[in-house]
Amino acid sequence: MASQDPLLKEFTAHLRFGRGLAPNTIRAYSSDLLSLSTHIDPTGPPSEVLPSVALPTLRGWLAGQADAGLSRTTLARRGAAVRAFYAWASDTGLIEANPAVRLASARPASALPTVLSSADMTTMLEAAEAKASGGDPIEIRDWAAAELLYATGMRVGELVGVDVDDIDVSERLVRVMGKGGKERVVPFGVPAARASRLWLERGRPQLLVDRFTPALFVGRRGRRADQRQIREAIHRLAAAAGIGDVAPHSLRHTAATHLVDGGSDLRSVQEVLGHASLTTTQRYTHVTAERLRASYHLAHPRA
Repeated sequence: MASQDPLLKEFTAHLRFGRGLAPNTIRAYSSDLLSLSTHIDPTGPPSEVLPSVALPTLRGWLAGQADAGLSRTTLARRGAAVRAFYAWASDTGLIEANPAVRLASARPASALPTVLSSADMTTMLEAAEAKASGGDPIEIRDWAAAELLYATGMRVGELVGVDVDDIDVSERLVRVMGKGGKERVVPFGVPAARASRLWLERGRPQLLVDRFTPALFVGRRGRRADQRQIREAIHRLAAAAGIGDVAPHSLRHTAATHLVDGGSDLRSVQEVLGHASLTTTQRYTHVTAERLRASYHLAHPRA
């Protein structure tokens, strides 16, 4: 199979162990390179066709992808995958010259993220707490997960990776392993601490099969909860609160925007979210500005 090509296996090992990229990113990069390989020669294995590519071929491939209607975000990622591959191939001596050095790529779309209002966020979390009061361990888990996602701005993938030893409910701190294996410690507030304590003391023990299980959040079978389970939980809670369909990542955007709205400086928000670049964090100032502009036009008599 093409996905088992030795060249791609060696490159993905570099991405995993050398650069510490997330599994989803590695899979996406592999898929992107297979797409390029097929564009060059539908019958040839990547190990034969990729090293011989030239810059015009790379540009033609991306142009064809754009004509096919791929989003700017996907095009930007595919350009990043190609640049990463040829930089690695050049560094390891597989090729003499890097053909992707001058390869331009589409900039990712800068659509503003979906952000919930403080009122909607409160409604959702109060609905989650009410459901948890019935004592069902899954309802308690879902409340604690929602509170922590909003309180810390964690990604869902980061949340399910948290172990019991990573959270200190008394100090209201949680250790998070972010992208690229970068660790950060994030504070959280009293409501998240209250929900987390209830989960640890009453919810989690009901579901555990093996008391040595390290995962903070587990499912009905006592194993570490996966991202799908948490996403479904957030969708359920939003529906129960009557605020529409809410994606879990919206809680991260909402947390960041509310921090900026509340006066937190961008560097602090960057640390909380685990952004490698401040540029990524700066988009939340645009969200705030857009909301301010909309409010102004609604309220000011001479807007």
